[in-house]
Amino acid sequence: MAATTVPDKTTRRHAGRAAGPRTQGGRGGLSRKVSQNLQAYGFLIGAILCFGFFSWYPMVREFIMSFQQTRRGVTSWVGFKNIKTVYHDPYFWTAWKNTGMFTLYALLIGFVVPFFVAILLNELRHARAYLRILVYLPVMLPPVAGALLFKYFYNPEYGLFNRILKIFHLPTSQWLDSSHTALISVVIAATWMSMGSATLIYLAALQNIPGELYEAADLDGAGLWSKIWHVTVPQTRLVLSLMLLLQIVATMQEFTNVFLMAGGNGPENSTMTVVYMVYQYGYRYNNFGGAAALGLFLLLVLAGFSGLYARLNRNSD
Repeated sequence: MAATTVPDKTTRRHAGRAAGPRTQGGRGGLSRKVSQNLQAYGFLIGAILCFGFFSWYPMVREFIMSFQQTRRGVTSWVGFKNIKTVYHDPYFWTAWKNTGMFTLYALLIGFVVPFFVAILLNELRHARAYLRILVYLPVMLPPVAGALLFKYFYNPEYGLFNRILKIFHLPTSQWLDSSHTALISVVIAATWMSMGSATLIYLAALQNIPGELYEAADLDGAGLWSKIWHVTVPQTRLVLSLMLLLQIVATMQEFTNVFLMAGGNGPENSTMTVVYMVYQYGYRYNNFGGAAALGLFLLLVLAGFSGLYARLNRNSD
């Protein structure tokens, strides 16, 4: 059996001295890393403060205001009174119906059309850059200017759209002046103004699809629609699902186009949305508690859609 060597006091003392600088060097390395990343931490703190002040604080404040009432500068707690007031409002379900129909129309037009425009741009070999700029131009137009432009186009007497219909000897439309066409007219304008961003996002996703998949589909004799359904859609599933959620959230908060083009309510309240009802409670009725209660309803509905999206994505993974 080999003899075991026991280190004496001198050996242990030298070992302790040798270990000391490594410990100090480790602490020095940590402080050096902190100082090097100090600028990044500063940017991170700035972003957190911006989110906290402009996003999280308004949501918390809205939740608190939905249980409060302010009269003559005096704020008091009223419990669920504001929620009951807006729930029993005669236009409550009308606003939700119009919001749901607006979202449905916007998804049928604003979700499908940009996707196929992106497919078309992806297949082009010439003037692709110029067409991208052309598609994105409406996004750079201020929303107010775009809404007023379409309001002029929709004018039943001298609007551009009715003039085009007259040229082809087709029946004209009242557009924004009819309860049957006002909502869909606003949807068409909103889709035109926001289509560029969605198209470029879809185009970026399409360009990441390996070309070998389409070559294999060609060898199998797949047609255009078969390649779109079996290759394009599965490869862009995550982007499509995310854009679907974002469009639902955006369209259910529609206000600018409804307010500027149809005056908010529209003919026979056909364009009254939940967000416009929030505006009425806050700035026409001076009932900020009721406006906050309506916003709380909308927040819960959108949170439900977000939770459903997260659950479906987790199950699909």
